Amino acid sequence: MNAFSFYNPVKIHFGKGSIEYLRKELPQYGKNILIVYGGGSIKANGVYEEIMTILNDLNMNVFELSGVEPNPRVETARKGIEICKNNNIDIVLAVGGGSVIDCSKLIVAGAKIDEDAWELVTKKVFGKEALPLATVLTLAATASEMNSGSVITNLETKEKFSWGSPACFPKFSILDPSYTFSVPENQTVNGVVDTMSHILEQYFNNAANTPITDEMSEGILRTLIDVAPKALQDPSNYEHRETLMLAGTIGLNGFLSLGSRGDWATHNIEHAVSAYYDIAHAGGLAILFPSWMKHNLHANPARFAKLAVNVFNIEANGKTDEQVALEGIEALSAFWTSLGAPARLADYQIDATYFDEMVAHCMINGPFGNFNKLEAEDVRTILEMSL
Repeated sequence: MNAFSFYNPVKIHFGKGSIEYLRKELPQYGKNILIVYGGGSIKANGVYEEIMTILNDLNMNVFELSGVEPNPRVETARKGIEICKNNNIDIVLAVGGGSVIDCSKLIVAGAKIDEDAWELVTKKVFGKEALPLATVLTLAATASEMNSGSVITNLETKEKFSWGSPACFPKFSILDPSYTFSVPENQTVNGVVDTMSHILEQYFNNAANTPITDEMSEGILRTLIDVAPKALQDPSNYEHRETLMLAGTIGLNGFLSLGSRGDWATHNIEHAVSAYYDIAHAGGLAILFPSWMKHNLHANPARFAKLAVNVFNIEANGKTDEQVALEGIEALSAFWTSLGAPARLADYQIDATYFDEMVAHCMINGPFGNFNKLEAEDVRTILEMSL
């Protein structure tokens, strides 16, 4: 494996009733708090009331920013930044899934700079410091609750980019699986696809001798394949939700990339697609990942075959690595569609109209992908394969 340094300072409080840790954690940071959330589901499921009771008991001065979008907008983050700067906010509490947490990361970093928040996303400015951030997770998917990364969309420019800073690691995160009981079926599916995609992005690397992270990745993938259908059938089963939540967190908190560097090309392509069509991130990944795999199979057929055998139990006897790998790719796609995920861009009424623009979006920093470098023609081929 490659030499590496590892840093992850996030404190996790996991399990039933862990919301009570807010009483211990929040007073360390001050009295002025901005709570950030999405479309209001936390009010319907009672999470909002629980949190507000605690904040009132602590005599916190509470400010709110609601309406964070599934693909969080820079415009929304700007509103949060203004609240922080005008009210001397001491800490931001993100209550929701990855989109809410991603938006909150831009808020806490943007509150500490004079430049516009988009300068952080486009990496023209680096966030050297940030307001303290805490999270209450309500959707298992992105691991944003335990990493320093974020993805933000600019609808005006039709751009969607990932960015991050060590300053944006949450100080602590509350993970209560019971808060995900009321998550709609399609969002549960999206969470599973997102988690699996994160693991796959890291699995496809060029480092040698990675048996520990390989086994971890394959084991989590097998577990998700087993548990996800059960969770959809019994959405209030605590053990199933517990498994999905921990898988989502471990899926992108840095553990699975120790000693290697994952690919991440599929995410780059999906960002271009959803920048133009505002589709669910996981839906785009479910469509694009099998196409990326088929297109890049030649780079290391044995790696793809290993995944097929160890995760999808594909029989390898008498077959080439390429044959085994293709069966594994089909098994992955079939599993995702069995859950209800889309299989083609046409499922979102997406055609080739903006392919030129999407390719240009992907190529803004030149060839990309750490497992196998993609050029513009590769991106177009993958998009065409996904129609």
